[in-house]
Amino acid sequence: MFPTAAALTVDSIRDCLEGFIPSAIATCAADGTPNVTYVSQVDYVDREHVALSFQFFNKTRENILANPYATVYVINPMTGQAYSLSLHYLRTEHSGRLFERMKVKLAGIAAHSGMTGIFKLQGADIYQVQAIEKVPVAALPPMPPRALLTALRHGCEQLQQCNDVACLLDETLALLACGFGIEQSMILLVDEVGKRLYTVASHGYAAAGIGWEIPVGEGLIGLAAAHHIPVRIAFKTSEYAYGQAIRQNLTEAGRGNELAAEIPFPGLPASESQMAIPILSGTQLLGVLFVESEQPCRFSYDDEDALVTLTRQLGMLLQQILQAGCDETDPASIPNAAELATASKATGAENSAATPGVPVVLQHYPENDIIFLDDNYLIKGVAGAILWKLVSCHQSSGRDEFSNRELRLDPAIGLPELSDNLEARLILLARRLAERCDYLAIEKTGRGRFRLRVDRPLQLRSGH
Repeated sequence: MFPTAAALTVDSIRDCLEGFIPSAIATCAADGTPNVTYVSQVDYVDREHVALSFQFFNKTRENILANPYATVYVINPMTGQAYSLSLHYLRTEHSGRLFERMKVKLAGIAAHSGMTGIFKLQGADIYQVQAIEKVPVAALPPMPPRALLTALRHGCEQLQQCNDVACLLDETLALLACGFGIEQSMILLVDEVGKRLYTVASHGYAAAGIGWEIPVGEGLIGLAAAHHIPVRIAFKTSEYAYGQAIRQNLTEAGRGNELAAEIPFPGLPASESQMAIPILSGTQLLGVLFVESEQPCRFSYDDEDALVTLTRQLGMLLQQILQAGCDETDPASIPNAAELATASKATGAENSAATPGVPVVLQHYPENDIIFLDDNYLIKGVAGAILWKLVSCHQSSGRDEFSNRELRLDPAIGLPELSDNLEARLILLARRLAERCDYLAIEKTGRGRFRLRVDRPLQLRSGH
């Protein structure tokens, strides 16, 4: 018998339940025959309980139903310290918050192993932890504790100072870097119909990847969004790297045109740890915060708790700012039709001719509002529709001052009536333009107002 550490609880060994090192479980049949095997997932429930995933009816499950006692051997991946847990099986849950969390985590692991749909969680087996024994092994000293609560408090206070969407998103990523030591991160927001997520801010990558999209429900990020549950992977991932390899192969094979309307995933090519956290306002999904690292096991249960809390604050503030933008009323910012028509006739041709430089072809495909600049993909969807309206208006009338409100009232943009994310779409468009060219830009000029800057003549084309 190993010496018992009386003070040990599940809380104190939570780092052992990351799944980075497989755990072993020993059970005993009714006739006394022992069985030892590996278990894919030992999940933290609370200071006295853990949950094991039930995926298949195997010898372990047969034994547990006949004799509800088991011993699980877990190892801290950072120190190598091992523990023996004496468990008593209580029940199996087939629904509820814990079951959904374990199911999404299992789906995330499967997705990152290229085995989407292979693993299926049948249930979450709940065990009471009757004793925890520290196994005498040669272990490394524990890592010094990090002041996550201090970083969280400072972060929440800093976010309160932000009064526009761009500031809020950028400040969040900066806080992750300086307060939490997380150098690679990105924020994706959900589109108007809740089907796709698109990147509006990133930090620490070679390419910003603004505009990169992923469907809700797909991959780690999409699963977190679909189920409103954080998903954390502590080991080397392959899904996005696989996608990048396919993209490179198509390009090298001269089939790059098949990827023309895509923006590559900006993430790390050899990520070892990833976490996706839904950004919620109440129960409404606004987006996903995604963080990653080249360090294995970089994100712990404690990191997850801290970032979920920070993201809750982000979601609340983001919703307030977006709603304030929807509520803006400034009729004076909308020029009337007669003024626009007069301005168009008077200054349209002169304005186009007056802009110096080599003309740029701006191609618009109305089916999906895809925009190309001189055969290079720029943007699509709502952001593409906005840009097409702006350049068309500028070309015909010479206008360069616009308001958010007139965009909201334009049915051609396709924004929902009650709540939209126009502010986020304008940030996406402005950053995408800044990333791709220096002759076309959107510059904020005041609350709910902005300027379109055109420094080269544009040749507008619409259709195929």
